[in-house]
Amino acid sequence: MRRRSTRDRGRGQALAEFALVFPIFAVVLFGIISLGLWVFYQQQLTSAAREAARYAAIHSSSAQCPTVSKIDPQAPPTTYYRCDRPEDGWPNMVRAGRSAIWGINPSSVSIVACWSGFRDVAGNDAPPGAPGATYSPCTISGVVAEQSVGSIGCPVTAAATSDTASDVSYGNGTTYGTRVTTYACFNWSPPMAGFLLIPSNVTIRAGLTEIVQRQQ
Repeated sequence: MRRRSTRDRGRGQALAEFALVFPIFAVVLFGIISLGLWVFYQQQLTSAAREAARYAAIHSSSAQCPTVSKIDPQAPPTTYYRCDRPEDGWPNMVRAGRSAIWGINPSSVSIVACWSGFRDVAGNDAPPGAPGATYSPCTISGVVAEQSVGSIGCPVTAAATSDTASDVSYGNGTTYGTRVTTYACFNWSPPMAGFLLIPSNVTIRAGLTEIVQRQQ
């Protein structure tokens, strides 16, 4: 009867140890990769929301081609017309937001916006400090977007947005405190999701609020 050598026993022990350690190593490795990708995609979504908000903020009612709210100003500039409209999905604003994305298919990123501002007792735009004026935040899918975007679905369309102010920033010698909030989201399928006990679909969200500015 042939006796197993010390070398054979060493090889068997190494193989057993590898079988025990490799699954743990793989979980840690792919977990780090997935976490890194999540951070990267979150940064991309934040950049997209920032660029979209900036575009909407500087293309207010006084712009040549304004990015408009669902509510029109009560006293719009003489050159005002509904250019970049929610009915069309704000193509200019969305294009600006998606231009900041790298590493994600831009068409898979959903971007919408809503406008908030001060309203008088009649429900019209009002400047801060006006008699009876109160600040009313806008909502996206029923959620106050300025406070939290964590429960907003994805994708989302302009139909889910509810504005409380127009896109006016200045008019008749009055400066308004209008704000625009943008929301960007992306449905991501992490690599090795089932193996890592991670959901097969993760929604990454970002929101940003900017004060609407007057164009000279």
